Order: sequence, then structure tokens, then C-alpha cells
Amino acid sequence: MRRFLGKLYVQVLIGVFAGAALGFFAPHIAGDFKPLGDIFIKLIKMVFAPIIFATVVLGIARMENMKELGRVGVRALIYFEILSTFALALGLVVVNVVGPGNGMNIDASRLDTKAIASYTAAGAKSDGFIDFVMHLVPTSVVDALARNDILQILVFSTLFGIALSHIGPRAKPVVDFLDSFTHGVFSIVGMIMRLAPLAAFGAMAFTVGAYGLGSIVALGKLMGTMYITCFLFVAVVLGFIARLSGFSLWKFLKYIKDELFTVLGTSSSESVVPQLMRKLEHAGVSKPVVGLVVPAGLTFNPDGQCIYYTMAAIFIAQATNTPLSMTDQLVVLGVLLLTSKGSAGVTGSGFITLAATLASMGKIPVAGMVLLLGVDRFMSEARSITNTIGNAVGTIAIARWVGAVDRQRLTQVLDGKSDPEDLDELYEGDDETTNVKPIRVELVGERIAA
Repeated sequence: MRRFLGKLYVQVLIGVFAGAALGFFAPHIAGDFKPLGDIFIKLIKMVFAPIIFATVVLGIARMENMKELGRVGVRALIYFEILSTFALALGLVVVNVVGPGNGMNIDASRLDTKAIASYTAAGAKSDGFIDFVMHLVPTSVVDALARNDILQILVFSTLFGIALSHIGPRAKPVVDFLDSFTHGVFSIVGMIMRLAPLAAFGAMAFTVGAYGLGSIVALGKLMGTMYITCFLFVAVVLGFIARLSGFSLWKFLKYIKDELFTVLGTSSSESVVPQLMRKLEHAGVSKPVVGLVVPAGLTFNPDGQCIYYTMAAIFIAQATNTPLSMTDQLVVLGVLLLTSKGSAGVTGSGFITLAATLASMGKIPVAGMVLLLGVDRFMSEARSITNTIGNAVGTIAIARWVGAVDRQRLTQVLDGKSDPEDLDELYEGDDETTNVKPIRVELVGERIAA
């Protein structure tokens, strides 16, 4: 029993239920525990930028063939675009079939928009495609690291890694330093993860205390539809991709259960990125692929958010009796194909992106977003977990596509045949048990030998 209670995912789950209970029975004090979740997210974000920078630079610097970097990047973008488009389309189909907003007959002109003023203001700042491309280049790398701007960090890290690869042996001192630096930062992650149960408790207590279980019941149809759709996407779509990639989705979910329960409690897919990268490397996925694909997936492959976007947009139209033709809905889909790529892995980003999308279209009343406030935080768990699973499965699928995964190691780890202590020490930063050597990726004729 003691060993069972000592597992991280069990502690996080206890924290979630305890927080929900406190929020329900004592909502007047539940809000005081919100800082527990906020501090945890801030601690993770503290090490997020250094880990992304060091991992991407190391992965690229150790690549012996720069053509493979292009191959991995292009295939990752193709995969991301296909999956996110499918997620958007799935949400569009399901919300039309179920019609959760039909019959609500809400007059948008009478809705109080003060509660969403901050989101619509942030959404109004969303710029076009050219501005998005311009934003990729940081004014200063220090500024990009300070703001945790994922895309700008990826751009600089990629360029720096390529530069180190080109200068050859002279880059060894820098590479060795970054390698030691990475292990040190992952040790910090191990310390932070001990606080995950408290973070889950605080975040859930605040959520239930602030919005109440009644808000879930009021819009339960939308929320239930969202959860069912996310479940189907994971079970059917990602399950099919996992099978094609040669591994069991169920076994993989058991392998990353600690991360999934942490996401459930904190409602942020960004909160588990460092440890998720560590586990993927431990399972035999090439370090360069993990370092490149996982951070990029946060922005370019938000499967759960994509499902939410189309469902929320059409739900508002249904609830406010806004007529939408098939062409209008396809326009919604097309706009979201672009705006969804700006999503981050933190709570609230989906609401801002949705506000920007509705404001740019001018068809669906942005004021209708008020209807989502009561349950948005609860639906955030569904999309964050779906984002995390989609990103992790996608990383293995892309690694398998380019031949950069040790299939024997992957099978061994998912079957639980590796040393259990290896898994327990993943967050401790021990070199011998957690450092899976990067798989050598080189061009051999028309194939990649890993």
C-alpha cells in the first residue's frame, strides 16, 4: 500500500479529488489555494526555455547529416497539419450532429461582455500571416528566452545547433557543457515534480470553488460532447497511428500516466514537457527528434484545442441562433487552420485564440463567448490531455517515419520489461539510468538507419 501511495500519479489523483471536494464543500476558502497551482506552473516555465534550447541544440549538433534535420522538420510539419486539420474537422462534424447549443435561444446583444474583455482585447492583437512569420525571428535571444516564446527559441536553437554541427570538433566544449547543463536542469525538474500533487490540489480547489459544479451541469451537453470527442480522437485516430507505428496506445498511456494526471490537475500541457521529453528518450526515441518535435508540437499540433475551437465556435452560433451555411462553416475551418497554430500549451490560450478567430470573421458574435466561461476551465483538462497524448504519439510516429526510434527498446519499455528503477529515477537526472544515447541518424541510400 505504501509503495502504491508513493507513486506520483496516485498522489496527483488524490490531490485532484481532494481539491474538488474542498472546492465543493468550502468554496469560500478554496480560492486561497490557487497559488499552489500557479507556483507549480511558474516553476515548470522557469526551466522550460533552458531545456528546449539545450535539447534542440544538442540534438542538431550531434546530427551527422544536416539533410536529416530537414527531413524530420518537413515530415513533422506534414504530420502536424494533417492531424490538426482532422481534429478541427472532427469537432465540426460532432458539434453539428449533436447540436449542444440548439434551443438555447440566447440574445447575444444582452450578454454582459465585461467578463471576456481581457480575452477579446488579447485576441484583437492577433495579426496576419506575414506578422506571424516576422514574429518567428527574435529581436534578441535573451528576450525570447525571458518570455518563453517557443517558436523564437526553436528558431535560434536550430540555427545555433546547425552552426555547432558545421564547426565540428571546435564545438565539443560547448556541446559537453550543454549536455551537463541539461542533466542539471532535469534534476531541477525532478525536484519540481514532487510538488505536482499540491499543484493539482490547489488548481482543482480553485476551479470548483470559483465556478461550482452547477456550471458544469448547466452546459453539461457541450462539455460531455467535448470529452467524448476527445476520447474518440485519442482511441480511434491516435490508436490507429500508434498501431501503424508499431506500439500499443494503451501501454504507452500507462507509461506516461504520471504526466497525464499532472496535466489533469494543472490543466496545462506545458507543465509536463520536460519530463515527457525525458520519457520519450528513455523509451528509445532519438534525442534529436524528441528535441525538435515535442516543442514544435505545442504550437503546431494542438489536437485537443483544435477540437475545442470548432465545437465552441459552432456552439455559440447555435446558442445565439446565428445562421451558418456550409460555406460559412468551411470558412470557420479555414480560418482556424491558421489561427490554431498560434496556440500555446498553457491555460487560457485557447480562449484567446477563439476570440481572435471570431473577431476576424465578424459572423459569429464574440459576446457569445460569455456562455463558455463557466465550463471553459473544465474543458481545458480535456484539450490539454488530448494535446499531450497527441504530441507524444506524434513524436514516436514521426521518429518511426524517419527511422529514428529503437523499436526493440520501445517494446521493452512499454512492456515493462526494463528495470523499474530506471523509470523511478527518470526525474533524478542520473546519467547511467536516464540518459539514452542519441540514436545515430545517417543517410544510407534512400533510407535512414537508426
